Amino acid sequence: MLRLWEWIKAGYLRIVDPFAAWLVRNNVGPNTITTVGTLTYVIGGAIYASGHIRAAGWFLGLTACFDVLDGKVARASGRTTVFGAFYDSTLDRVADGAVLGGLAVFFARNDVLHGVPPWAGTPMVAVTLLGIIGTFLTSYTRARAEALGIDAKVGLMQRPERVVLLSAPQAFFGLALDGWVLMSIVTLLTVTAWITAIQRIAFVHRVTQTIDAPGGAPS
Repeated sequence: MLRLWEWIKAGYLRIVDPFAAWLVRNNVGPNTITTVGTLTYVIGGAIYASGHIRAAGWFLGLTACFDVLDGKVARASGRTTVFGAFYDSTLDRVADGAVLGGLAVFFARNDVLHGVPPWAGTPMVAVTLLGIIGTFLTSYTRARAEALGIDAKVGLMQRPERVVLLSAPQAFFGLALDGWVLMSIVTLLTVTAWITAIQRIAFVHRVTQTIDAPGGAPS
């Protein structure tokens, strides 16, 4: 399964390469690409909130290329900067919050939209809010670890997998089975986000045992 996922990612990057080359030739800045990409996530979140689940899934899936284009363009054009990395990471959180926030609004409006069972509204709002917190935690734990000089890129739910979960299943299944497919995907994302955050906390704990031990390296 892991090999299949790596094959899919490699194929996707080959498809994106010509677009990256075109952007470099036309002197489009990586920060501009990051900004536009974030706006597509905000739009996707608004489409989710409106109840057009399948349309939002397709829209996010087709515009997900911005997630890799900014980095590719920055490296290819020699415009990689510290601020660019900071800006990209910051707007990634805006993007995640916008999409999950849109889904939370959708679940809150389920009595109006009748897209999911009436009883599922409030519980799924809670699950989605937990998903937002868990998603932010996965990013924060890695960033905080890197500030300590530790590479904590571990765990089940990296950003590429999260982007896929927030788009592909919805594009193909929408509100199939009375919304159960969507609810299952959101629940899966929430659970794996929290598992990933815990895995990263445990990883940093193990790595810092030597540093924190009496007589260890200074912090």
